[in-house]
Amino acid sequence: MERVDKGLAFMLRYENVAWYEDGKVKILDRRIYPTEVKYVTCESHQEVAQSIADMVTQSAGPYTAAGMGMALAAFECKDLKEEEQMNYLQDAAYTLSHARPTTVPRMTLVVNGCMEVVKKAFANSQRVDEEIFKHTVNSMNRRYSKIGEVANYLVDMFPQNGNVMTQCFGETIIGMMLKEAKKRNKAVKFFCPETRPFLQGARLTASVIKDQGFEVTVITDNMPAITMQTKNIDLFTSAADSICIDGHIVNKVGTMQIAIVAKYFGIPYFVTGIPDRDIIEKVKIEERNQQEVLEFRGIKNTLDGVKAYYPAFDITPPHLVSGVVTDKGIYSPYDLKRYFATKVDNYW
Repeated sequence: MERVDKGLAFMLRYENVAWYEDGKVKILDRRIYPTEVKYVTCESHQEVAQSIADMVTQSAGPYTAAGMGMALAAFECKDLKEEEQMNYLQDAAYTLSHARPTTVPRMTLVVNGCMEVVKKAFANSQRVDEEIFKHTVNSMNRRYSKIGEVANYLVDMFPQNGNVMTQCFGETIIGMMLKEAKKRNKAVKFFCPETRPFLQGARLTASVIKDQGFEVTVITDNMPAITMQTKNIDLFTSAADSICIDGHIVNKVGTMQIAIVAKYFGIPYFVTGIPDRDIIEKVKIEERNQQEVLEFRGIKNTLDGVKAYYPAFDITPPHLVSGVVTDKGIYSPYDLKRYFATKVDNYW
């Protein structure tokens, strides 16, 4: 198997997302990268689920972590009878897929794919944890390849010597769009809002962009409007935690306000990813611990008694979206059902 992560930044290489080996799952701690390069080692699938909930990994990272967590769960129950193993793994699948509420639908696809592998492994007398691990690596390869096709269409929209604004950390699409832009010799400069409170834009997106050889400028989250006005931004792009079939975009909180500003200045907003066939606007928005807003890296910023509000995501309405960039081309957010008119490959 030729690995699609070849040439991508350090944190996008498969072993540095999440990796199962010797009865443990190792996850690069994105909460502190690149200040420190440390891994969280999980010795149970519950610890993997907790790492997902605690945002040790995020963006597409939890999908890989969930698969590796299923391999670990298979290792945990390997000495049980087959029926007991199946029950144990079904419970593990629920625990992993429900680690964060907003991503439950996609995470369910991931663990369901692993459960199909479990059934085949039992039928063929194969070692279950090894088969789930191989399936997860293959899924990563398929996902990177699929997002590479998305990147082809997105980079078509990048003007030569253009200025592109991003939001949060889109993981795979960030790496693959840079790989495609480099392949085409497109000189593009990037502007990354920092994305409080975990600074995924500053720490992760900017690191990947720099690592892959492009110029990148970090701005604070209250600077997108002035930056668009003064730095000749040509395009705003983000990935999505969910692309609802009715055209609403669920993504890291702050996406909607940048989309509003982009609309005001006549700058196109292209969201990237695969539409979610069965999801409409009414998505459960995760509200995280207010302490994450009141402090930064363990340093408290407010007086005792001050409250905070931390919705982790917002929902951008379709009238603010110029196009949804998929592996099949660019669609109107009002026409996403047409994406499913032809065969859709499952890469989970």
